[in-house]
Order: sequence, then C-alpha cells, then structure tokens
Amino acid sequence: MINIQEIFRLLPHRYPFLLVDRILEVDGEHVIGLKNITINEPFFVGHFPDEPVMPGVLLLEAMGQVAAMLVVNLPEASGMVSYLTGVNNARFRRPVKPGDQLITEARLIKFRSRVGKVQVTGRVDGEVAAEAELSFVLAQGLSREDSKES
Repeated sequence: MINIQEIFRLLPHRYPFLLVDRILEVDGEHVIGLKNITINEPFFVGHFPDEPVMPGVLLLEAMGQVAAMLVVNLPEASGMVSYLTGVNNARFRRPVKPGDQLITEARLIKFRSRVGKVQVTGRVDGEVAAEAELSFVLAQGLSREDSKES
C-alpha cells in the first residue's frame, strides 16, 4: 500500500487537482488505487448544484493519476514525470457521486522508449463507472526545488 505522503513524493499534483487518496496494490504491470468522492470536492459547486456528478474528464484524470503511480515505479521512470498524450475508447457507464469510493485499476499494455499505454477501469461498488485506454510519455519534470524558485 502507498499512502498519501508517498503519493505526494511521486506525483506533482496537489489540491484541488490531486485525485488519488491511496494506492492499495502495485506491481510491475498493474496498480489499484482509490479516491473517496466527497461533497467537498470543488467541482461539485458547479457540476451540478442540485445533482452533483463528478465530471467525466475528472474521472479520466483520477484514473490517469492512478496509472501514473504504476508508471513512476518503472525503473526507466526515475526522475521523470508521465504526461498524458492520448485517450482512446473512453466509456462512462454510471455517474460517480458524493459518498462513492472510486476504485481504479490500471494495467500496463505496452511501454517502450519512454512511451506507453495503460488500460484503466474505475469502479464504484464493483460496478464499472468508466474505462479507457490512456497513452503517455515520460519526460523530465521540474524538481520540487526548481518549482519553488519559479
């Protein structure tokens, strides 16, 4: 299991854009992570006030961040940041609402020369909420010290 402090160390995202709370399982080819969806999420103010639903693009982002936790653990990724380069076959199967726990599984499909693809599936109560194939590239990112100087 990877806790939030380790996630902070490995991902550049921060509030209000960090959309993974914990990694439950990770190995060389797959990862399982969770995001507790609360009414306090800033996007619920406008999406939608009377019927809060997590936006699909943020579901993709949450699943992408879980997938990034798999990618940053690859030996070739030391000191690198993963950047999303494509989304294919995205499907949204059910709404994700406050009180839900989004469990995302990501599997490495292919990886070669800093470019790869992952299959992601997000579930709520065992039911598929969203799924997609995400493409990524690894690139040098700003270190924490560099970003503080900017």
